[in-house]
Amino acid sequence: MMYFCSPFIAWFLSGTLKFLINYFKYGKDAKNRIGNGGFPSTHTTIMTTITGLIGLKEGFSTPIFGLAIAITFIVIIDALGLRRALGEHAKIVNKLKTEVGFVTTDLREQQGHSKFEVLGGLVLGTTIAGIISLF
Repeated sequence: MMYFCSPFIAWFLSGTLKFLINYFKYGKDAKNRIGNGGFPSTHTTIMTTITGLIGLKEGFSTPIFGLAIAITFIVIIDALGLRRALGEHAKIVNKLKTEVGFVTTDLREQQGHSKFEVLGGLVLGTTIAGIISLF
């Protein structure tokens, strides 16, 4: 049951921490900042939690741990690369449509993560895995 619950626990704790950080940083505008991007990386937190839990409970030399590590790397690469690039493209598109006079809702520019935000997800996920593994 802990393997099933741990991603939800990680998601909740990471999302709560991200919202609190945004609330103290942006005040009432924090609710408009909910979504991809920001500190800590929720995707990284979720994957690190389940990967760490698998390693701690099943062993670090098991095939399932190797698979979990591989998927975690893919998620981190996606957060640092692809989704970050989407955010950069959104900035350019928003600027172009303003210059042309095209009236629509702006695209969300914060999509990916910085290395620091991913590191925050790694630390939080590892901590959560360590705590859950005690039960």
